[in-house]
Amino acid sequence: MYKPFVLFMLLFQTIVSPAQVKKAKNINYAGNTDEANTLNIFYKNDSIKDKPVLVFIHGGSWSSGKKETYWWLGRNFARKGVVTVIINYPLAPNVQYEKMGDDCALAVKWVSENIATYKASADKIFVMGHSAGAHLAELINADPKYFKNAGIKNPIKGVILNDPFGLDMHEYLTTAEKDHFYFDFIRTFTEQAEVWKTASPMDYVSNIKNPHLLFYGSKTYGAIKLQTPKLYEKLKAKGVQAEIKEIKGKSHVPMISQMIFGGNQLYEDILGFIQEVSSLRGTKQS
Repeated sequence: MYKPFVLFMLLFQTIVSPAQVKKAKNINYAGNTDEANTLNIFYKNDSIKDKPVLVFIHGGSWSSGKKETYWWLGRNFARKGVVTVIINYPLAPNVQYEKMGDDCALAVKWVSENIATYKASADKIFVMGHSAGAHLAELINADPKYFKNAGIKNPIKGVILNDPFGLDMHEYLTTAEKDHFYFDFIRTFTEQAEVWKTASPMDYVSNIKNPHLLFYGSKTYGAIKLQTPKLYEKLKAKGVQAEIKEIKGKSHVPMISQMIFGGNQLYEDILGFIQEVSSLRGTKQS
């Protein structure tokens, strides 16, 4: 599913000028030597301090993907004044979802403790994910055990979900056709229905306090078109600041690949969200 996308990224990289953005590569965030626990940072080395920081968690069905594919996302956001951290995390079949969540939380912890070096503020941490990465972003935000395991309070100021898959894994896996996708997901979430509930961010909405920006494509998977608005309605019912946007004509992979181009509308939406939420006080999780 992602192969043509990756090939296009490589071609695009050869024709885009580097601009005035610096990159810190392959920083380990977990105190080990595992490439799966590394991150890249994109930033402008200018005089502006206390910039917002965006931590991006890639998709790939919890079993594929890597931070290098999304260099353009880091560069585009950095050009626009947002320090951007793109992370790796361990993948199935080597690990299951809880280990992925724990390591994503460790990456955010590293950012909160070290991002001032890159002239960003630990009080302006935003987390964004696409597809399975959006599931992990919301999981570590909503289920308090992940930051508890990391030894910190949840530092996330706001959450941006781009075509999130798996917000309710229990609903999906109990109704989905048992095709190759299903059995791929079982490697990550086991065959136990109770685990599927534990792995579902939707089950932890009562814990969420921070603002959300949700995107989904009009031509994306049915589960995403069902569950993204459901999360939005639950957040609004709870009084959480939330905005949702359906992107016309976009299917699942194009929901992120459209952001190759720095003039894409999603950047304006996300930057507006970051600016608005950064000015608020007390919106992080307790």
